[in-house]
Amino acid sequence: MRELVDEELATWLEKAAKDGARLGLQVDVDAGGALLGFGVAAANDSVRVPWGAHRPDYEALEAWLVSSAPKAVVDAKPQIKALRAIGVELGGLDVDTRIAGHLLAPGQAWKGFEQQVYDVLGETVTAGDPNQLVPVDEPLSPATRAWYALRVAEQLDGRLSEGSRRVLREIEQPLVAVLAAMEQDGIAVDAAGLAEQRGALTARIDDLARRAYAEIGHEVNLGSPKQLQQVLFEELAMPKTRANKTGYSTDAAALADLRDKTEHPFLSLLLEHRDAAKLRQIIETLERTVAGDGRIHTSYDQGGASTGRLSSTEPNLQNIPVKTEDGRRIRSAFRAGERAEALLTADYSQIEMRIMAHLSQDAGLIEAFNAGEDLHRFVGARIFHVDPADVTPLQRTKVKAMSYGLAYGLSAFGLSKQLRIETGEAKQLMEDYFARFGAVREYLRGVVAKAKEDGYTETIFGRRRPFPDLNSTNRVLRENAERAALNAPIQGSAADIVKIAMLGVDRALRQEGLASRMLLQVHDELLFDVAPGETAALTELVRREMAGAAELAVPLDVQVGTGENWDRAAH
Repeated sequence: MRELVDEELATWLEKAAKDGARLGLQVDVDAGGALLGFGVAAANDSVRVPWGAHRPDYEALEAWLVSSAPKAVVDAKPQIKALRAIGVELGGLDVDTRIAGHLLAPGQAWKGFEQQVYDVLGETVTAGDPNQLVPVDEPLSPATRAWYALRVAEQLDGRLSEGSRRVLREIEQPLVAVLAAMEQDGIAVDAAGLAEQRGALTARIDDLARRAYAEIGHEVNLGSPKQLQQVLFEELAMPKTRANKTGYSTDAAALADLRDKTEHPFLSLLLEHRDAAKLRQIIETLERTVAGDGRIHTSYDQGGASTGRLSSTEPNLQNIPVKTEDGRRIRSAFRAGERAEALLTADYSQIEMRIMAHLSQDAGLIEAFNAGEDLHRFVGARIFHVDPADVTPLQRTKVKAMSYGLAYGLSAFGLSKQLRIETGEAKQLMEDYFARFGAVREYLRGVVAKAKEDGYTETIFGRRRPFPDLNSTNRVLRENAERAALNAPIQGSAADIVKIAMLGVDRALRQEGLASRMLLQVHDELLFDVAPGETAALTELVRREMAGAAELAVPLDVQVGTGENWDRAAH
């Protein structure tokens, strides 16, 4: 490993990158994201390039960085951000080993590059401990890290299936730069509004606790499972819930069942208290992450879910309830930025059921979507032998629960618990459903059978997810794998479609010269700051790109709304 600058560096790069050779790259950044230097590696050599306060003459390096010359990088997103800070846009991202590793083993969490080197190459490297005043082990230099990145990339490239390799290069890696921009932009937040909501929730939590204590005649730690077990099953002699390691369950589902059985007011107050406490915790987390610019900058992890979905951290913006008034009130604190005229939200309507129709090729489901009818009313009409207009709200609810539940391996018993009906009625409901939509049943059966044979499932776009437990002799492991395998192609395809849509929207925004910005992705929803005068143009662009993200047997329906805040923009 050598340190090179200026002409020597230019000569080395020209020789190393000859004939389009892939090189390893490590952009060295400090804890705050500031640029420290570079490591660049070829198969048999590596160099370190320092970066100081006085910018050296790195024309050759910058030309290579922005070019389409192939580069192997470990965890490219923070490095892209550091390069953007000096006005350089990284081009030629050929293999991001973190993303490639996730595609190869989507069920494994990222444990750092040193662990990846060991897993892929069988070699042990030290990370160094930044907390040690006198380090025992030195961390990998940028040049050495770039060299290992190149070698790991070669191995991962050969191990990925053709479909997963296509997902890597056409979806996941192009998305890195888009996510980096979204994280840097962030979204404006009304901090005072959040504080007001927190105060109101605190008052409600205290009131609910007092009322709960009054029902049992004494105070108790409402967050302690052990104390709750004593109150519920000893003092109040309530029916036992399912057994667990500490006694009997006091989770939300068990308490809700117990409340319905006993109608004891303590349980209603306890569940309300628990919900309010969770909402306050969400708000407190949001308040801690409001940056100096008055915006929240969440981080997206492309390897955070085995399904292919993005996960949101620091803070998690995907856990804000959307179906409750309190959750929508939290969303109302997210607002349009100072230079925006509104927020725009766009999401897919029933995307998983549309993918189900496409994959199963069920004529009935395809007919419903192509006719533009309400899916659950259409299905209910077929099952209950009535006109669509005569499907009752209760019947529609049953059909909706079953339609989505089937794709997650929901049993008749599970459906009965969810709808609070007899198991026999749930079983008959499922039989009537499959009598009308038999291709759905055959598709779901075929998914598991093929996955048992292949050892994996694939999305429409080729994303592969292994299921080694499908042939396990352990019944619990095997059945859990079967349920996960049922939905993997559907949920994974939905994740791919949303990501393709994000790439299309980002590309179109730049091509059409719009100043509006994509800020957030939450499940199947995209959120934008609308630049002044661009509402109509952005609406048309977003609808077009999202609807055209995939060619399915049924249309992709996109719902769009605008408003001064996230809640008002909802549709």
